[in-house]
Amino acid sequence: MDSAHESFSIEPARLHAWVSQLWQAAGCSAQEAELTADHLVQANLTGHDSHGVGMVPRYVKSWAEGALQLNQHISVVHDGGALLTLDAHQGMGPALAHEAMALAIERAQANGVCVMGLRNSHHLGRVGHWAEQAVAQGLVAIHFTNAVSNPASVAPHGGRSPRFITNPFTVGIPRGNDDPLVLDFATSAIAHGKVRVAYNKGVAVPEGSLIDGAGRATNDPAVLFEPAGAPQGALLPFAGHKGYALAMVCELLGAALTGGPTTRPEHMTMQWAVWNNMLAIVFDPKRIGGDSAVAHFEHEAREFIAWVQSAPLREGVDAILVPGDPERHSRAARAQGIPIDAGTLQQLHEAQATVEQRSGRRLAALI
Repeated sequence: MDSAHESFSIEPARLHAWVSQLWQAAGCSAQEAELTADHLVQANLTGHDSHGVGMVPRYVKSWAEGALQLNQHISVVHDGGALLTLDAHQGMGPALAHEAMALAIERAQANGVCVMGLRNSHHLGRVGHWAEQAVAQGLVAIHFTNAVSNPASVAPHGGRSPRFITNPFTVGIPRGNDDPLVLDFATSAIAHGKVRVAYNKGVAVPEGSLIDGAGRATNDPAVLFEPAGAPQGALLPFAGHKGYALAMVCELLGAALTGGPTTRPEHMTMQWAVWNNMLAIVFDPKRIGGDSAVAHFEHEAREFIAWVQSAPLREGVDAILVPGDPERHSRAARAQGIPIDAGTLQQLHEAQATVEQRSGRRLAALI
């Protein structure tokens, strides 16, 4: 095997311990480091390597440049009971989002619903994780999220230069004793992180995902990363104008409405930081119509999904999946080992070296 494209299988517990020790050495509290490790490793376990430990090098660079702030806590900017605006103070997204969602869940349980705006967070990670936090408490969660980084990476429908980021849309729906539905996708054809993973692996991205700096279709992930100084390529929205329109909605609801920054040049002065803003609507389905309504929902959902999955399969398709199935399958497949490609592993080693140099501490190697 070409060593540049080699992949290593690392036990989840080992990966978790490495991430936690790294951030504690950088200065995070034990709780913040653990929540960060929990989130990133869970992203890898669900098959979303784009949002997993491969983000650590960027987080470290953001911290080193003074952008990512450690050991922050959310503050309440506006408290309207069932409506909240929270500020994360550019803190560690996996820890601050957990804190914000815990408050939104508490308010939804008390009031039946909570509309929560979270602004000025460093990278939130996989937003589906936050929907799952609500679903675990029997609540429905809907999330509109934007991202601000430098440079932008997604071209508007009909444009050839990037103007915004991969703004995800997310919904989590509990189903009693059945598996929940968790819809979580970037409004771009693929997530930016998936382009990074493909670039590190030296493989192409799917057709219809990228254009180069001249606006020509390409499947070469390098157009987002090299050569330096050349006109940058861009991701395309999924489904043309539909993905573009949803991305616009996520930008305006997730950021402009919550008091956070939108993706405009004056807000894109960082080198490595990724700022996220999110509007979350969390509600208790039992408060809509009581236990009988919930029983009706669970019955109809079960029967509808069964009807959908009874459709004859197209050639080459093994099964009809529903939202959340791919992540469940990946968790089972990766329970004993998470694949990390050689390029990403090298970046993790470099991130560790940076933390060691700045902290004066020697850390145990990942491999």
